[in-house]
Amino acid sequence: MKDDSSVATLAGRLRAEVRRMSPGERLPSSRALVERHRVSPVTVSRALGLLAAEGLVVTRPGSGAFAAPRARAAAEPADFGWQAVTLGDRSVDPSGISWLLTPAPDGVVPLSGGYLHPSLQPVRSLATAAARAARRPDAWEMPRLGGVPELRAWFARTIGGGVSPADVLITNGGQQALTTVLRALLPPGAPVLVESPTYLGALAVARASGLHPVPVPVDADGVRPDLLAEAFAISGARVFYTQPAFHNPTGTVLGPERRERVLDVARAAGAFVVEDDVARHLGIDAPPPPLIAQDADGRVVHVASITKATAPSMRVAAVVARGPVAERVRATQLVEEFFPARPLQETLLEMVSSPGWPRHLRAVRAALRSRRDALLTALACDLPELRPNRPAGGFHLWVRLPDGVDDTALAEAALRAGVLVSAGRPFFPAEAPAPHLRISYGTAASEAELAEGVRRLASVLRS
Repeated sequence: MKDDSSVATLAGRLRAEVRRMSPGERLPSSRALVERHRVSPVTVSRALGLLAAEGLVVTRPGSGAFAAPRARAAAEPADFGWQAVTLGDRSVDPSGISWLLTPAPDGVVPLSGGYLHPSLQPVRSLATAAARAARRPDAWEMPRLGGVPELRAWFARTIGGGVSPADVLITNGGQQALTTVLRALLPPGAPVLVESPTYLGALAVARASGLHPVPVPVDADGVRPDLLAEAFAISGARVFYTQPAFHNPTGTVLGPERRERVLDVARAAGAFVVEDDVARHLGIDAPPPPLIAQDADGRVVHVASITKATAPSMRVAAVVARGPVAERVRATQLVEEFFPARPLQETLLEMVSSPGWPRHLRAVRAALRSRRDALLTALACDLPELRPNRPAGGFHLWVRLPDGVDDTALAEAALRAGVLVSAGRPFFPAEAPAPHLRISYGTAASEAELAEGVRRLASVLRS
C-alpha cells in the first residue's frame, strides 16, 4: 500500500511538470528523479509507466522519457445517447461491491473489506511459489479442462466428506464460481432463496443474472429451517444459497441441529443447496464439516476458495458437484471462460504443498482471534451501548445499532470522520428489519488501528 501511494505521489508531481514542458522535451533521467524525489528506481519506473499509459509521456529505450505530443481537443463531446435505446432497461448495480473493493483513502482506518491486511498475507511465500511455478516447462500451456489434477486432488482432500478429484472443478475465484453455478442452475427470471442478510456479492451476481433473490431470515444459529421450508413453498424456488460456516456478514455458524434439517427441507422441495464455504480457512474456532459431507444424493453444490486466506489476486477456487449438475456447471464454465490460467493454478499448488502452508494458517487464525478480541474490547470501552456478536471465525463483527439510526448515513459520516465501515442495509435482499453495521477486524494494520477506528466511529455516533 505504501509503494502504491509513493507511485501515485511521484506521478502527480511529474504530471504537473510534464504539462509545463514542450512536446518532445526530455524529462530528467531516472537516476536524477531517484535522487531528487528520494524514491526507489522501481517507484520511478512505475510512475513513468503510469504517465505513459495516460498518454502524457513517451519512453524510448536507451534515450529516456519525453513529453508526448499534445492531443487535439475534440470539437464537441461524442453523442452516446443512442446506446440507451439499444441497451434497454436492464442494468447491473455494482455499488455494494465497489464499496467493499475500494481501498480506504490515506488516513482512513479500514474497518471494512473482505481480504487480509497485507501484513497477514503470505506475500513472500506466494512470490516463491509463483517463481517455481513459472519455471515449469508446461506452466504456460493449456491446463486440463476441469483444472490441474493435483490441485483438484488437494481440494478434494481438504473438503473431505467423500469428495473425489473428479467431483472438483477449478474456477477463477469464488465470485466467478458463484456466477457459474447460479447461471448453470437457474434460468433468468427464476427465484433463488438466500439468507437474510447475506453476502453482497451473491446478491449482485443473482440480480445481474436476472434472478430474483428471496430472503430467508437467519438468527444466532444460522438460517431458520421452518422459514426456509415456507419460502420454498411460497416461491417455488429450486435453489438455496447459504454460508453455513462464518457467514458473511453475521459470522454465524449453522447449528448442528439445523444442518440436517436444512438438507431435509431442500430434499422435500427437490432443490439444490449452493454451499458457499470460502471462509473455512478463517476459523478462529474449528468449523463443523461442510454440508456436502452429509449429502448423499448430489443435492449440495459446494464452493471452496483460497483467496480469503492468501491474497486478493490469488483468484482460484473450486466447485464440487456430483451427478448431472456437475456436467451442467462444467459446460457453463467452458462456454463462459474456457479455463482458469494455469500459472495461477500451479502457483497455488506450490503454495499449499509447502511446509509453510499450515504454519501460515495457524498464524492467520491466531491474528484473527487477537484482532477480534481487541475490536470487541474497544467497542465495549467506547461504544458500550452497541450489541456486537462474537464470531467464531471470518473477518467481521455484526453490530446491532440503536433503533432510529440510519446505518447508511452513519457509514458515510464515519468515512468523512476517517473510518471506513459497512452499512448493514445493502446486505439484506429486501427491507432490513433493523439498522446494523458490519465492522471488519481483518483489514486493519494493527490492534491499535482497530482501537483508533472505534474511537472515530464513537465520535460520529455521539454527534
